[in-house]
Amino acid sequence: QVHVVESGGRWVQAGGSLRLSCEITGRTDSLTAVGWFRQPPGTEREFVGRITWTGDFVYVPDSVKDRFTIIRDNAKDTVYLQMNDLRPEDTGIYHCAAKRGRNSSENPENYDWWGQGTQVTVSS
Repeated sequence: QVHVVESGGRWVQAGGSLRLSCEITGRTDSLTAVGWFRQPPGTEREFVGRITWTGDFVYVPDSVKDRFTIIRDNAKDTVYLQMNDLRPEDTGIYHCAAKRGRNSSENPENYDWWGQGTQVTVSS
């Protein structure tokens, strides 16, 4: 079993920065990647990036790649989503998820364990 816990979400003004944390515990030896998703109010879950469990490769979609990045602290088994130049449209619940398979990282259905989410609110 793997446990995923996000933290770090809060209110922030547009143009500010936030670093969200995703702590992963349990049987992590089978993991292949950790992904971040967000869900703005009234919309479907959106993929905002992933990092391989080894921390070697990061992928962030074009929609946020100039502002978001993902970092892994190998010593702590913690993955971070660094978000800069935040905009009101970045508002939403941010989820971290872990997976074992090597299928598409952009499809939320391919993830096996999810955190409860952390709220990010960006005001103009």
